[in-house]
Amino acid sequence: MLVHLSIRNYTVVEALEVELGQGMTAITGETGAGKSIMLDALGLCLGDRADRSAIRPGCERAEVTATFDLADLPTARAWLAERDLPAEECILRRVVAGDRSRAYINGSPAPLQQCAELGRHLADIHSQHAHQSLLRRETQRALLDSYAGAGRAAAQVASLAREWQETRDALEALRGAGDEGEARRQLLEYQVRELEELALGENELTALEAEEKQLAGAEDILASAGEARELCEQLEASAQRARRLIEADRHPGKHLTNAREMLESAAIQAGEAQADLQHYLDTIEISPERLAAVQQRLEQVYAVARKHHVQPEALREEHATLAAELERLGGGEAQAEALAGRLRELESAWEDAATKLSAARRKAARKLQRETAKGLDSLSMGQCNFEVQLAPREARAPHPAGAETVELLIATNPGAAPQPLARIASGGELSRISLAIQVVTASATTVPTMVFDEVDVGIGGAVAEVVGRLLRRLANGAQVLCVTHLPQVAAQAHRQLKVSKEGDRKAVRTALAALDEDSRVAEVARMLGGVKVTDQTLAHAREMLEAAAAG
Repeated sequence: MLVHLSIRNYTVVEALEVELGQGMTAITGETGAGKSIMLDALGLCLGDRADRSAIRPGCERAEVTATFDLADLPTARAWLAERDLPAEECILRRVVAGDRSRAYINGSPAPLQQCAELGRHLADIHSQHAHQSLLRRETQRALLDSYAGAGRAAAQVASLAREWQETRDALEALRGAGDEGEARRQLLEYQVRELEELALGENELTALEAEEKQLAGAEDILASAGEARELCEQLEASAQRARRLIEADRHPGKHLTNAREMLESAAIQAGEAQADLQHYLDTIEISPERLAAVQQRLEQVYAVARKHHVQPEALREEHATLAAELERLGGGEAQAEALAGRLRELESAWEDAATKLSAARRKAARKLQRETAKGLDSLSMGQCNFEVQLAPREARAPHPAGAETVELLIATNPGAAPQPLARIASGGELSRISLAIQVVTASATTVPTMVFDEVDVGIGGAVAEVVGRLLRRLANGAQVLCVTHLPQVAAQAHRQLKVSKEGDRKAVRTALAALDEDSRVAEVARMLGGVKVTDQTLAHAREMLEAAAAG
């Protein structure tokens, strides 16, 4: 579960440290105080995208750190261990600076994709706009598969279907080649044979070009190197003569010691340079015959390269590419037979996997319908008829999403035919339906931390109290964080955090405080009574908190 959250210079937060525990925690405050900022910051650690607008004005960077206790979370520990990361606890850190951001898992840099992957083992965030994504069929299908515990089975079905489609496409392309394929094979045979006859060595081209340059300029090379050798010979003689002119017996004392040593060294180096140049001159030969042979071989290589429309240095790679394509085409019939066999294997494997997935979906759909109906009844929508429709696909070809389509249907009026969620009339009804589904599916999750960001929008009165009870019930088996503006929901929490906005015309910052018993009464009373809090409002708030604690 999430035990600590640290926020620095994020939007209007200057510095915030939050300690969290088991049970249900309500996060409340005035409208616009920034109640959702804490959850947005947590989302950054879990892999959400960020931009420069996340940085507090006047600051160079924002930083968020989330610490999770993994004592009861073997899946997250295993994920970390597989990547050679410490698995005693999990510290996710995100730094946003300028147009760049960096993420860290237990001190090691990590891509956002890994943070999101690990985050799925740590927290499940239900936003106030979840009902909007719930209108999409793919979201509904993923929700049912997750509720059924069939995520791995669904992934296997999708993988087998994609491989089946790729194999089918390859087989159709092979069979559709026809005469065009035969013409291509004949051309490849000619081209490969030509390149084999050329037999260009691995480093032959570089060696030939270097040799041509040397042979073509042999006379100039001999003349310049010979003149350099003669100058070195003269330099050696001059250095030796200068050395003799300043011998110690002629010039006693230490004044010319350094000069004598340098001249002696110069003579030695000039002699060594003269020897190296002579050795180089001995390797140079003037051979018109060899030059002609080298130029003829180079022209042969250049001509083949022009014919294949590649650079000469790419000829060996071109040879390998064409030879591989010829080999594939050469075994066309055998390859087609192998692909057809593989296609049958994949189709059979997909049918087995899809059948098992369908069974899991049907079982989960019945349970989801039953439990969601109970939730809707508690939310004063007992007249609704909620269905999970599983419709077989017309085409039996392997499909990545399985053998059936998944769609959530509802009828909000008795006797009416269930319709897709997108067609129901009221936004408030959709919010309650979404909340009922989220609560039901969240109760089946293995994720230890569930976050609800104002999912109670559009709900009030007695229904709000029921929502609070539902969330408190969820907190019996997991950690629940809930941003809410409803006193009925806040009163059901085991603990409460209050968000407030402070500052002046120059700067504004958000503060967060854990409320004690008296402070909670005052905050719930504020939520009940608005600007003016009376003794009666305080008494009502205390009564709500005591009733929630009593169960």
